[in-house]
Amino acid sequence: MTARGALIGCGFFAENHLNAWKQLDVSLVAVCDTDSAKSARAALRFGIPRHYANAEEMLQSEKLDFVDIVTTVSSHRALVELAARYGVGAICQKPFATNLEDADAMIAACERAGVSLMVHENFRWQRPMLEIRRVLDQQAIGEPFFGRISFRHDYDVYAVQPYLAETVQFAILDVGIHLVDLARFFFGEVTALSCMTQSVNPRVKGEDVATIFLKHVNGATSIADASFYSQLRPNPFPQTIVEIDGTKGSIRLTEGYKLAVVADGLASHMTTEPRLMSWMERPWHVVQDSVVNTQNHWLDKLRAGLVPATSGKDNRRTLQLCLLAYESAKAGATLKVEY
Repeated sequence: MTARGALIGCGFFAENHLNAWKQLDVSLVAVCDTDSAKSARAALRFGIPRHYANAEEMLQSEKLDFVDIVTTVSSHRALVELAARYGVGAICQKPFATNLEDADAMIAACERAGVSLMVHENFRWQRPMLEIRRVLDQQAIGEPFFGRISFRHDYDVYAVQPYLAETVQFAILDVGIHLVDLARFFFGEVTALSCMTQSVNPRVKGEDVATIFLKHVNGATSIADASFYSQLRPNPFPQTIVEIDGTKGSIRLTEGYKLAVVADGLASHMTTEPRLMSWMERPWHVVQDSVVNTQNHWLDKLRAGLVPATSGKDNRRTLQLCLLAYESAKAGATLKVEY
């Protein structure tokens, strides 16, 4: 049967979610926002039958298989726990939480209710990242021993998300968390990390540059590298640049979605540019396409009764690493990781 869902939070990024749901075999029956004008506009624009200003009223009124929570982090715990009380699974925007206590509470609430919980960690489902994972799975470059995952730009993200400039913990929990998750995706779990942060832009309260050094269980080392104040031309935003060295070759993902693989001394080249559907636009299509892929993964696992790749439990590990990164930057020390 077609899954019945509802979306909570009709702000800036929710439009990508709403467009993505239209591409998938799902019945989105309601939207909700504390600003009733926003939910009414979203319902009208996307042909959604009902809109609400109160999430509990919506959960009481609708028969749902899941809710898509597209709100800021401060509301995540309350909304996930609320959905769990009504026996409804949740796919929740990142960052999942700002502390492990809230993350654990959400995981426990969904486990008690017997419902699924996934974090919308969409960088894993960008086409370039899926292609890199495919090359690694083929062992074309042997055992990876080093990687660098970079997201550096000077794009004015504050124009459409002004709250980011007021966020005390910014670069690591906004984009660094994606990069750390990709490091886990490519290289496995982490045993130690160190981090350095910088505050370069005077407009921004939190750190806007962060460099995280990771040691992985398999012996590989990686760098998760984020900057919101790097003046590059052409500006690669919103692309992520990746370098991986292996025992038999290397992978380079460069600006323009160009993927170069060297295996046993031979080089191959391909483009990994994502789809450009009618509702998408450059340069955002890498993000928009990944939203479709992320939500499709959620639906597949929900229907099959299986655990999604970025479940609450899995993403807790990524969150833990990011929180340790802040501790490391403050202490100026390398920290061991114990899950």
